Amino acid sequence: MRASEFSAHASRQIFWGAFVITLLLKLVIAAGFPVTGDEAFFYQWGVFPAWGYSDHPPMVGWLLALLRQVSEHPLALRSFTLLVTSLIALGVVDLLRRFLPEDREASAWLAGAVYLAMPWSWMFVLVTTDTPLIFFMALSAWAYLRADTSAGRGAGWYALAGLFLGLAFLSKYFAALLGFAYAAHCFGWRRERWWAPFLVFALALPSIALNVAFNATHGWTNVMFNVFNRNEGSAWSIKTFAVYIGMALYLLTPWLLWRGAAARAAPGVSPTTARTLAVLWLFPLIVFALLATRRTIGLHWVLGFVPLFVLWVGLRLDARPLRSALNWTVALSLSHLLVVAAVAWAPLAWWQPFKIYDRAVFLRETPAVVAALRQDLPAGATLMARTYNPAGMLAFHHGRYVPVFGVGRHHARQDDQIVDFRVYEGQPIRVFLYDEPNLAEFAPYFERVSAKRFEIEGVAFFAVDGTGFRFQPYRDTVLAEVAREFHDIPRWLPVLGSPFCERYGFAACSPGRSALK
Repeated sequence: MRASEFSAHASRQIFWGAFVITLLLKLVIAAGFPVTGDEAFFYQWGVFPAWGYSDHPPMVGWLLALLRQVSEHPLALRSFTLLVTSLIALGVVDLLRRFLPEDREASAWLAGAVYLAMPWSWMFVLVTTDTPLIFFMALSAWAYLRADTSAGRGAGWYALAGLFLGLAFLSKYFAALLGFAYAAHCFGWRRERWWAPFLVFALALPSIALNVAFNATHGWTNVMFNVFNRNEGSAWSIKTFAVYIGMALYLLTPWLLWRGAAARAAPGVSPTTARTLAVLWLFPLIVFALLATRRTIGLHWVLGFVPLFVLWVGLRLDARPLRSALNWTVALSLSHLLVVAAVAWAPLAWWQPFKIYDRAVFLRETPAVVAALRQDLPAGATLMARTYNPAGMLAFHHGRYVPVFGVGRHHARQDDQIVDFRVYEGQPIRVFLYDEPNLAEFAPYFERVSAKRFEIEGVAFFAVDGTGFRFQPYRDTVLAEVAREFHDIPRWLPVLGSPFCERYGFAACSPGRSALK
């Protein structure tokens, strides 16, 4: 390849080509991909805005509350999400152009193009808690790196990094790992700026305090989910550790990881900057590796640290290996694009031989399912589902909140915050199910029960019609089990309020419980 093809001008054209192509691709996916269960669940947070929610801090709910004022079309709701990785790519280029010598500018543009070409960059269009998390993490890291390379003390940049870190914390808890990475960096390798983590923490503190106040007055719902309920039964496992290592290699890509590890920072790059970037992406991944010895680490947990890794690689590789890495990354993306297209637009008949065919039909044909459930719906009946995923999707297309009937799981317990089953006393309820129901499971909670079966695209779905809901037996069995399983708040946490426990009279998890024997 001729040297001219590695010029800053040519590399800049490659970047902007990747920027436009991936942005258009995200627009197409955002407009046409079916609304998923998680998206539909978080959408309800926007319908019922609050200063906190069941599993996570409130930022995505606030974001959706704003976006739905524009439109409730999936493209409008996903509009901010599809811009996030494009903006981050601009930040990658901006920082590398500041860090690299002028004759290595091509590396800055190509590193940005590599980030855009990564599958998890252009596939990042679904709106979840990761949307504001990754955005604010990127802004915080950008400000921190500006502070770290500032000719002065950089106090203003550190303060900005803390402000954005607090907003990331209000999106998802493990944003704190980025803060711990800042502290590890300053205390370990930037000791002359030992004060910086304290300034970062001070600016993040208002967001932290808001979340603590919400939890103390709402049964510590975020803490119960993230610390206790989802980790119940976790034990040391080589399998989860091995899966994490494989996932990390997949996310970072073997070619970037190998090339980056084998190279050194470009001549003229500050050793301090190179060290800073290494700490900021390696520290969180090592912590995740330790956690992976006891529990499964979600792929999306690591996504917020990928831009920092790409920055680190961009400091170490010149244009030729980065262009090669771009080619490999595009090839990887093509296989992912085929899968996305198949899920979103391929004829449903393609999925018929697979066990997931019924779920594929439900994903693609939720409006038809809702229409079937509305047929002969008893007057005044409330539509419900057995788990949060179908409940959220049905609610999105039904235009009304769909509660979960039954105990459910530790995930997505927003019902505990906003649903009052007492209001359904004596009322009819229709419960959606994927599988044929056992009416004996429902009989204790109604005067009469019956089953309804309907087909969509050859898949049988079911509903249970309950007439005359009986709240008291439901409270004494189902809701009591919910209280035991998901609201067993540790004694050392002060309970200043708990909507679920107070609503149904469960004293063991209500305020004043310390006085109970």
